[in-house]
Amino acid sequence: MDPKSQRVKLNDGHFIPALGFGTGAPPEVPKSEAVEVTKFAIEAGFRHIDSAYTYQNEEQVGQAIRSKIADGTVKREDIFYTSKVWSTFLRPELVRPALEKSLKDLQLDYVDLYIIHQPVALMPGETLFPTDENGKPMFDSVDLCRTWEALEKCKDAGLTKSIGVSNFNHKQLEKILNKPGLKYKPVCNQVSSSAPLPPVLQNLLLTLEPDVCLSFPPVHLTFVKRGFYRTKLVSGLCK
Repeated sequence: MDPKSQRVKLNDGHFIPALGFGTGAPPEVPKSEAVEVTKFAIEAGFRHIDSAYTYQNEEQVGQAIRSKIADGTVKREDIFYTSKVWSTFLRPELVRPALEKSLKDLQLDYVDLYIIHQPVALMPGETLFPTDENGKPMFDSVDLCRTWEALEKCKDAGLTKSIGVSNFNHKQLEKILNKPGLKYKPVCNQVSSSAPLPPVLQNLLLTLEPDVCLSFPPVHLTFVKRGFYRTKLVSGLCK
């Protein structure tokens, strides 16, 4: 794999490897495995490592990245690392602390891409999936435009090089893109799909009107497989 020849230029000038290695895994997979498989992925040529706070393994993934930097396999600038702000941290004042927690676990100075994991806010607290006494999800009321502004501040502070979204629909994306005072456009919209891509999503991606497409960020697909997964940036759809 030649990582330098398989990159896509984002709208902020940074480059993202077209193929990445995802570190999400089912709960039954030991966290320690994230160290070895991430090392193996880097040795195999992957330079885009995709993770998230909710995967609860950023400490192990960071250990693997630092190990491959220490042994000379890669330099920090060779690695494109993606993390995600989880739904319980979407209040604007919680975004930067969430990113700082990820950086502390990773023991890295910055991430390359920080994205809103999903456009659904959950009540802040100790648990990732808060529920009430009846077992129903406890949602929070958050203006995602304010959340986006908090991500912009993280970019300005140098904690992340690029910012984007994940699992957003057309209207949610346009709300961000049309926000008064928008400083940075999302560089991508990461969406999950079981391979092969369902026809309905294929049609959605391939039939976007040109004028609408030009306003959209690239679509970053996550193909879910057993255990760890891979990601792919779909280029050529949007500029």
